[in-house]
Amino acid sequence: MKIKLDRKNFLLIVKQALEEDVGEGDITTENIIPPTLKIKARIIAEEKCIVCGLPIVKEVFKMLDRRIKWRAKVSDGDVIKPKKVVVEIFGSARAILTGERVALNFLQHLSGIATYTNKFVKLANGKFEIYDTRKTHPGLRYLEKYAVLCGGGKNHRFQLDDMVLVKDNHIKICELYQLPIEEILYRMRQRLDYTTDVEIECCNLREVKLALKIKPDIIMLDNMSFTQLKKAIKMIRENLPKTKIEISGKLDEQKVKKLRRTNIDLVSLGRITHSARDISFSLEVV
Repeated sequence: MKIKLDRKNFLLIVKQALEEDVGEGDITTENIIPPTLKIKARIIAEEKCIVCGLPIVKEVFKMLDRRIKWRAKVSDGDVIKPKKVVVEIFGSARAILTGERVALNFLQHLSGIATYTNKFVKLANGKFEIYDTRKTHPGLRYLEKYAVLCGGGKNHRFQLDDMVLVKDNHIKICELYQLPIEEILYRMRQRLDYTTDVEIECCNLREVKLALKIKPDIIMLDNMSFTQLKKAIKMIRENLPKTKIEISGKLDEQKVKKLRRTNIDLVSLGRITHSARDISFSLEVV
């Protein structure tokens, strides 16, 4: 499946990354390499992975010199083997050397997220869907969530205005300050446009019972023991069969695999964006 990446949404990200790295100029390259020298280089994967970030890498070099020529050998989302040439670059030696680090930083980070996401997608084995969260690196959310898609995962909300997600601290504040949480949530549900999803996070069975009264679109079961999860899932399926069930909270590979034995709809994982290991790539002049 072809996943679209909107260029206008990452131009500023690339510009800021180059400004951060280059400063007022690459004084090493500019004092060694003649301004008219043109070279050929290639980017090579050092390990098996799902590649992600090629359009961003291309923009890094094009932003330094629009005349750079680019020949991609693979596409984002492709599974590639070690020593695979992912792209060939032709043009200004200065531009290629100056952009090398920024380009590889994007490529290794995004490919790491795509590869790690796909690992969990395979563990789910079609029993439920793998979603990301808002636990992304500041300024990189658009790219990191794109990488999740390339890995076969799905995106949860991008921003706080995308959907209602009532978390445990919302409920806790209402209880501490004696705000009528059930009435507030019920009225909110009535006011909202029906195209706006409402999700309630539950950390225990008492909160699940509260959620059942509100009838949200999604109930998230967060940081529950497996015994609690089974009881909560049974309660939801018996009372709100159309409500989706999401599982979240400190989930590792073994826990995700174990969830295949339950009747749930989705698992959300912060670790696929905040803890993915970078994939190694190198740029070689040829």
